[in-house]
Amino acid sequence: MTDGPTPPYLVTVGEVLAVLAAPEPGPLTRGTTLRLGIAGAEANVAIGVSRLGGSAAWIGRVSDDELGELTLRELRAEGVTTDAARDPAPTSLLLKQQRTSTHVRTRYYRTRTAGSRLCPQDIPEDLVAGAAVLHLTGITPALGEGPAQAVRRAVDIASAAGVRISLDVNYRSLLWDEDTARTTLLPLVRKADLVFAGAYEARLMVPEGPGRDDPGRLAKSICALGPGGAVIKLGDAGALALLDGTEYRQPAVPVRVHDTVGAGDAFAAGYLAELLAGEPPERRLRTAALLGAFAAGTTGDWEGLPRRAELALRDHHDDNVR
Repeated sequence: MTDGPTPPYLVTVGEVLAVLAAPEPGPLTRGTTLRLGIAGAEANVAIGVSRLGGSAAWIGRVSDDELGELTLRELRAEGVTTDAARDPAPTSLLLKQQRTSTHVRTRYYRTRTAGSRLCPQDIPEDLVAGAAVLHLTGITPALGEGPAQAVRRAVDIASAAGVRISLDVNYRSLLWDEDTARTTLLPLVRKADLVFAGAYEARLMVPEGPGRDDPGRLAKSICALGPGGAVIKLGDAGALALLDGTEYRQPAVPVRVHDTVGAGDAFAAGYLAELLAGEPPERRLRTAALLGAFAAGTTGDWEGLPRRAELALRDHHDDNVR
């Protein structure tokens, strides 16, 4: 592990993938140039928090190949503390194609890779127990029984230590079906203090009951399962949050959309960075919306995320030059 994070810090558990992305719209054909990078929902959040001046750590398993080295190098360069087990299995791969100027296609190759071999023994108790927030997503438990057990181990440590638990449902239909996802994620939702979900994901967690098209009712249904807070992400309609019984609404920040991949992770990063900083709910949601706009208006999952001094740029979205 690199030098430890500075309290109060956020810790995440997950998988990082190597990304091959076409920089220009169009089909993937012979001679197409591909840009190499990294991505992963939990790592995206850790980077977003770090760029806003927060302290963040990432726990995972990486390959002992060049792509594993790239993963650790990029995370450390972004100020994220890493605690990674090394593995001879290959690095997971994401192939990203911008088929048209408004449509992005993604394809994942993550079977029998280092990230899918994460296990409970990879979770350092002291690092998790010392955190202010443990942030998880529904992607990691979908990678296999080992990763699912690792996530449960992290939750058990955090719960015992009084660490706040944040969960982004982040349902991926390519990884598992709805019933399996619900069965696996509901125990995590019940132990979480804060849940992020899109409207569809919220309905997945609470499939029955009245008002399933009403974000306010969805948030109440999520909180009824145990969490003290629920944030329902509504895309270009903004977000609705129910926090300790009080409802908040946050409009979306206007942006010319370039690539929406990673916008949900950016939203969570903005919210959690302000939570670590002790800011009130209104400020947390405003910064979350700003980071979501930055992610949607730039290329890459995290590369376009702002430093704190840059947050005001989105308040001047009508300016061409600043």
